[in-house]
Amino acid sequence: MAVYDADDIVEIKNRKKKKKQRTKFLIFLLVAAIASCLYFTRDMWLSKMRGIGKQYKTIINSGLLAEGNFPIEINGEYNYQLRQTQDKIIVLSDVHVFFYNSDGTLMRKRQHAYTNAVLRADSGRALIYEHGGDDFCIEDEEGILYKNHFENNILFARISPEGYTAVVTTSDNYDCEMFVYDKKGGLIYERKCMERVNDINFINESGGCVISYIMAENGSLSTAVQQIDFRESIEKWTSPGIDTVGLDVYGFDYGAFVLGIDACGYVNENGQISSYYRYDGDLAGGASVGGQSAVIINNKDRRKYVMVLFKGGATEPLVIDLEQQAVDVAVHDQLAYVMCKEEIRAYDFSGTLRSKAVVADSYTGFVRSSEHIFLKGYNKIDRIDYES
Repeated sequence: MAVYDADDIVEIKNRKKKKKQRTKFLIFLLVAAIASCLYFTRDMWLSKMRGIGKQYKTIINSGLLAEGNFPIEINGEYNYQLRQTQDKIIVLSDVHVFFYNSDGTLMRKRQHAYTNAVLRADSGRALIYEHGGDDFCIEDEEGILYKNHFENNILFARISPEGYTAVVTTSDNYDCEMFVYDKKGGLIYERKCMERVNDINFINESGGCVISYIMAENGSLSTAVQQIDFRESIEKWTSPGIDTVGLDVYGFDYGAFVLGIDACGYVNENGQISSYYRYDGDLAGGASVGGQSAVIINNKDRRKYVMVLFKGGATEPLVIDLEQQAVDVAVHDQLAYVMCKEEIRAYDFSGTLRSKAVVADSYTGFVRSSEHIFLKGYNKIDRIDYES
C-alpha cells in the first residue's frame, strides 16, 4: 500500500484542480468555436430551421373564385389553349389570341389566320405557329416582335425561358431540320437531322438543348435522347433507347427526363439510362422542372388513381394514392400540384401534403402562377388565390 505525506496530498489535489480547470477551459473554447461557426453560417441554416414545425402543416385554401374580371368567358370555343407567363395569361382560340394580366384585364387581342394553331409561352412571350403550316410568330401584349416563314412545313416549335425559339420542320433530304433563333429572331443554330425529332427542351440558359426522337429497336418503338451544345456541330451524347414512345423531354443539369405514353425514365449526364418506370394504368399528364418530375396515372378499371413523384434520375419513385380521378398536373417552385375532379393538392417531393383547395366546378386543367391558380373550364377561365 502506497504511503503519502502531507506535501504529496496537496500536490495531488493541485494537479486534479488544474486538470479540471484545463478541461473546463477546453470545453469553453469548443462551445465558443461552435457558437461562432453557427453565427457566421446562420444564413445557411436559419431559414431551414424556421421551416421546421411548419412543413407538416397543411394549408387549406378557401378555393373561392375571384370576381371582377373573372370568369373570363371564351364564347363558343371550348377547344382553346391557355398558358401563363410572367404574371400574364395568354389564350389562343380558333380565331383570336388574347393577352390578360393576372387580374383578368384584357391587354391585347388580335385575330389570327391559322387553321391548326398551337400556343407556347415563356419569358413573357407567346409563340404561335400552325402545325403543318409554314410560318410562326413571336409576340407579347405590345404586339408582334418577329415572325418567320419556311419553305417546308412546321412539325412543332418551342420557346425557352430566355426567349429563344426552336422550330422543327419537314425536309426534302433529311428526316427533319431544326432551326434555333435568339430572342431577337436571329438564327444561331441549324441542324439537319437523320432522325425524326419529336420534342426539344432548352438547357444551360438556352446555350443548348436536349432532343428526343422515336426509333425502331428490336421490333418495338423506343425513345432516345441527345444533348446538343449550340456552339458545336455534333451532339455531346446520345442515349440508348428508352422502352416507350416519348411524348415530352425535359432537360436539367444532370441529364433529362422522358415522359412516354406508357412509361417514363431518366437519362443521366453521360447519356445513360438511370431509371425507368412503367405505368399501371393510363397516362393522364406529366410535368418536370429541374429534374423533379410528377406523373399522374388513372386506372379506371381498378378505380386506382395515383401521382408518381421523382426527385431525380437515381431516386426511387414515390407513389401517392389519389381519391379521385386525376385531371392535370404541374410542377412549380419544388412542389407537385395535382388536380382531381373536386380538389387541387400540392405535395413536396418527399410526399408531404403541403396545401389543398376545393374546386366546385368541372375543369379540364389549370396553370399555376406565383400567387394564383387559373382554372380552365369548357368555356371560361376562373381564378383562385392559392397559398402553398
